[in-house]
Formats: sequence, structure tokens, C-alpha cells
Amino acid sequence: MSLTLEDRAASPVTTGRTGYRHASLTVRGKDRPGIVAAVGSVLGEHGANIVSLDQYSDDPQGGAFFQRTVFGLDHLGSALPAVGENLRRRLDQDFELEFTLRDLSVPKRVAIFASKSDHCLLDLLWRHRRGQLPVTVAMVVSNHPDTAEEVRSFGIPFFHVPSSGPDKSAAEAEHLRLLEGNVDFVVLARYMQILSADLIGRLGVPIINIHHSFLPAFVGAGPYAKAKERGVKLVGATAHYVTEHLDEGPIIEQDVVRVSHADTAAELQRRGADVERAVLTRAVQWHAEDRVIRHGNHTIVFA
Repeated sequence: MSLTLEDRAASPVTTGRTGYRHASLTVRGKDRPGIVAAVGSVLGEHGANIVSLDQYSDDPQGGAFFQRTVFGLDHLGSALPAVGENLRRRLDQDFELEFTLRDLSVPKRVAIFASKSDHCLLDLLWRHRRGQLPVTVAMVVSNHPDTAEEVRSFGIPFFHVPSSGPDKSAAEAEHLRLLEGNVDFVVLARYMQILSADLIGRLGVPIINIHHSFLPAFVGAGPYAKAKERGVKLVGATAHYVTEHLDEGPIIEQDVVRVSHADTAAELQRRGADVERAVLTRAVQWHAEDRVIRHGNHTIVFA
């Protein structure tokens, strides 16, 4: 049984009632009768109003169970610890479940990594400025200084951390210095560097990457040139969690666009860039809203 309770200090987002905010509750574990009823009962005891509930079981006869619930509650900030403790006591008594409980008015803090290609980076910053992404962009980190001026025009701190050659230890040490304790997840917005297994482990937060290909096809570098060589009729993009195995992490979102034999590799890249932006935006939003539950090397996405 494990509990993660996130309720950092922040200016609350109210909905017309003093202290009334929404929280997300995600549950995962072995499927068995009574889980939904038990969760609903605990929330009801605290006067919470369930506004959405999604659930999935990969096998109702003892398979894996997943649930995402959003509920509203008066004085959520002060009530959330008690709700978490009662969930722990109730679920630990009859079930073997893991759950995460979070105040949705407290945006997750994200660091965006980028290189020279700026289309995914600037799209995320533009959507964030328009209030379309429920995150706090803590910083942008790049191995090139090219986008510094544009990033700072959004009021976001920019850090240039060069990373070249086989020895990236100095760059990764700086990454750790910047990120540790300051972010809840990292987004690689076409960051054209491979993160070491040591850095991934020491960061200890989810990392989302956008790969400019419809995985598992065309892994690694130069996928549009490879796609042109194969005469593909579709090009796509894949947003996935980063693991120590290149381009093999759990997939969050994918999409494609139809192309023609007449399209050049450059045209494939241009059309693919539009797909990359859309796919990465959806993945970041769903992760920020606790809609994604990792299970082994795949994901459950309550989109």
C-alpha cells in the first residue's frame, strides 16, 4: 500500500465557494469487487462531490485495476490529509492498492529541454501563456543558445547547458543542480541528446519525450529520411516516457498524417512537425492532469 499526497502551497483556484477546489485521485492494483464502492464511500464521508470517474480493468477476474476520480470539496487544502489517511486506512484494510491524491489547483512544475528545433518548445510556451496547459514552466534548458531570446520573451528562465562529445558528465551535473527539487516532471521538446541511465535515475521524476516517428518504426536519428527510403504512406509522432532504453519507454500518445510518394524528406519533416506539436501537447496536458497511469511498459490513459 502506498500513498502520494501532493498539496504544495500555492494560490488556490476557487470556483465561487470559499476554499472549494478539485482534487484528483488515481488508484491502481489488483482488481476485485468493491473498490469503486470503497473509494466512493470514503469520499462521501468527507462530503466530497465526485465530478468525474473513469476506470479500467485488463481482466475483471483478478487482473489489474485502474481508476481516476476527480472530486470537489470545501476547504480542500486543509481536508486533503484526512481524506488521504482515511483512504489509506480503508483501502489497506480490504485491498492491496496504490493511489495518488493531488490538489489540482496546484500546477505541476515542468522543465522543458530543447535543442535547435524550436517548434515543439514554442508551441508549449504559447499554449501555456494562453492558459491551455495546467503547468508551471519552471525553466527551459537547451544545449544551444539559439532560442534564449524567444523563451525569455515568455517570462521563462532560460539556461544554456552545452552538451557535446562522449563525456556528458559536466552537463548532467548541471542538469541535476538546476532540476533537483524544483520540478515535478521534464519534457524533452526535440532535445537531441540522449540522457544517461544515471541521470534518469537520479532525477527521479517522469520524463516525456517526443519522437519524430510512429514508434516502434524508425527509432533513433533521422526517421524522416528512413521513412522516405521505405516509401511510407503515413508519417507520425510518438510521445512516450523516457527509460534507459532508447525510444522504448511507455507510449502516451501517437498520431499520423497521410503523405504521398511525391513528398520529399523535407516535406515529410515539415508535415511531421505539425503532428509532433499536437501529440506532445496532448501528452503533457494528460500527464499534468493525472490522466496517465504507467503499468509495466505501457500506459492507461483516461483522456
